[in-house]
Amino acid sequence: MPRSWHGLRIDQSFSTERRAISKAAILEFAGEFDPQPYHLDSAAAQASIFGGLCASGWQVSATVMQLVNNAFHSREIPVIETLEVPLMRWKAPVFADDSVYAEVTVKAIDSQPVPEQATKIQVVIGGYNQHDNAILTLQITLLIAKAEGSPQ
Repeated sequence: MPRSWHGLRIDQSFSTERRAISKAAILEFAGEFDPQPYHLDSAAAQASIFGGLCASGWQVSATVMQLVNNAFHSREIPVIETLEVPLMRWKAPVFADDSVYAEVTVKAIDSQPVPEQATKIQVVIGGYNQHDNAILTLQITLLIAKAEGSPQ
């Protein structure tokens, strides 16, 4: 049975799985969505402020959000949608073959379900690379479904 928000606690934290971002994935994403020279050309990237070919921040954010959604799903916490992203900061570049993961911390749980079948939770997400260096920070509000048989 899905745990819904009733199984969550303020300051509860969990980690996601890790995912590598390949050079091919960086080039494909950048070619379609963020065609900056430091995402598409190794020589241009080497001469940039990043010093090497790096993933778009949008690609890193999307990858981290997929990891976060997978983590909620594996814990049987049904996320209906992301309501808002009041803070998103890219802290360091992600280079080809870097591996990323996230730490998720529940910061607030709305005590009034809206609608009756769901509630809002606020989480802080720290994204990290394989060296445990911070690559991004997100604050998001999620709408979580109420599990059948859970108290109101």
